Amino acid sequence: MKYLGRPEYQHGTGEKLGVLVVNLGTPDAPDTPSVRRYLRQFLSDPRIIELPRLLWMAILHGVILRVRPAKSAEAYREVWDEQTGSPLMKFSLAQADALQNNLQARFGEDVIVSLGMRYGSPSIDDAITKLESHNVRRMLVLPMYPQYSGTTVASVFDAVTDRLQTTRWIPETRFINQYCDEPDYIKALANSVRESWDEHGKGNLLVTSYHGIPKRYLLNGDPYHCLCHKTTRLLADELGLSEKDFRVVFQSRVGKEEWLRPYCDETMKTLASEGITSIDVISPAFSADCLETLEEIEGENKEYFIENGGERFVYIPCLNARHDHMEMLTNLVERHCQGWPEMDAGRDKKSEREHFETSARQAKKLLEASA
Repeated sequence: MKYLGRPEYQHGTGEKLGVLVVNLGTPDAPDTPSVRRYLRQFLSDPRIIELPRLLWMAILHGVILRVRPAKSAEAYREVWDEQTGSPLMKFSLAQADALQNNLQARFGEDVIVSLGMRYGSPSIDDAITKLESHNVRRMLVLPMYPQYSGTTVASVFDAVTDRLQTTRWIPETRFINQYCDEPDYIKALANSVRESWDEHGKGNLLVTSYHGIPKRYLLNGDPYHCLCHKTTRLLADELGLSEKDFRVVFQSRVGKEEWLRPYCDETMKTLASEGITSIDVISPAFSADCLETLEEIEGENKEYFIENGGERFVYIPCLNARHDHMEMLTNLVERHCQGWPEMDAGRDKKSEREHFETSARQAKKLLEASA
């Protein structure tokens, strides 16, 4: 095996701590060739499609990659911005920048944040290479998926460890599996809901829509379904909602296999028949707005709701780079990095600064009192 090294490395170089932020990824452009490349990588992941490989590769290359890219490219064009590109990339970059600023403000310049995408670019390989260029010797991996699933978080673990298997001097590594039950995460979600209610009014029902997975994965031990319901229950408690005031649905199913129910699109078509004509919809499984929230929820599923008798549909954006969201993630990173020297040094500096500021205020008060 060929191991990756850094020929320019100089012994004695100062060590740093790296935070590897990972999200799903996006095509490089909203055109058919770019989307085909992206889907080829995404749908080739055995964590995503748990079918015999020879059978699935025949289906993927013989059917899906011939048909689906053009349709998906059309959907991407609906949410693509000429200046900032895909919404997921725009918000992911903003999140990485905010986390970098927050961590360096607390702990100094020896903490480096790097953004990698599980599929597409910048790749996890590129992101780790960036951290290596800063001589990162301790690395925390933060998948931006609040709820654990083998299809998401475990897939990130696979990609990171595959990369590290080719690395000559691997960093000490820690991994965050989930954060859907973090109190400050739930509070940030609740804040976004309350702000939407203040601006747009409150509907008859709060719908929490999560990306679906095949039901077979749940039966084989994936905890994602349970964590989604836990997230909604905690959010409802924070908002003071009763069971009749909210509903959990699952979106984005493909193929003929049964996925987690109830399905979002079917629910949108039947709510009005239940007398529910005004709803608010939030997607707590997504840390950043993307094709699945903006085109599928705010676009396609809104149309299903209105066409079938619904009157008011308000989509509540993902947390994106909101201040409370980024503060929660900063605190989460700090807690998971306990015991590493960069954290201890940063706290010492912070303590010294706070002690100096307190002493200065006390001295000022004494001077004012004696004047």
